[in-house]
Amino acid sequence: MAKTTPTNHRNFQGKLRHILRHAARVFSEKGYEGASIRDISRASGVSLSGLYYYFESKQKLLYLIQINTFTSILKRLERRLVAAVAPEERLRALVSNHIDYFLRHPAEMKVLAHEDEALEDPYRREVAEIKRRYYELARGIFEALRKTGHMRRVNPRVAVLSLFGMMNWIYKWHNPKVDPQADRLAETMSAIFLDGVTNGLVTPRPRPVALDRHAVQEATRAVG
Repeated sequence: MAKTTPTNHRNFQGKLRHILRHAARVFSEKGYEGASIRDISRASGVSLSGLYYYFESKQKLLYLIQINTFTSILKRLERRLVAAVAPEERLRALVSNHIDYFLRHPAEMKVLAHEDEALEDPYRREVAEIKRRYYELARGIFEALRKTGHMRRVNPRVAVLSLFGMMNWIYKWHNPKVDPQADRLAETMSAIFLDGVTNGLVTPRPRPVALDRHAVQEATRAVG
């Protein structure tokens, strides 16, 4: 039996990433049901027999796209959080990591958004588990932010899922020619979220001031 060498492993992983990148683009353009393995073969330049060396079904391919995407974004975030201590800094790291990754991988983001229900068990359960880990990590960041005492009284689940909803929608409207790139976009979204949930950034609405009739008459003459 031939031994697996580091070089062979790198070659395998590199070829698999190539296939998954093109498969994600095909799924994003044609939808999971509308796409065929032959479409992916043409897009990737890999023969049908070559594709089946890496996966045995279209379901397995969809699973690999989803599990690899969530694994990558989760590992990237965990590395970023090592250097982030303050709760707001960790929240910004979460947003920056998410935005940066998916602006680089818009096809994968579209597949994750549109083909979630197409995945069947047992693949669905495994993807759901890593999605749960990602959500719980974000929920923990939010809870730490809430403990600072500068938060509005909001439902944590609603707040975190609303943040993900805001971030996940960018593939529908982001135009790199006119819209901010990842770093500026992440800053803007972080500010929108934090300004909406922190007490310290909420400006109280001024009370209406009763106007003195004599003062109004004097002011009218002054500008007349």
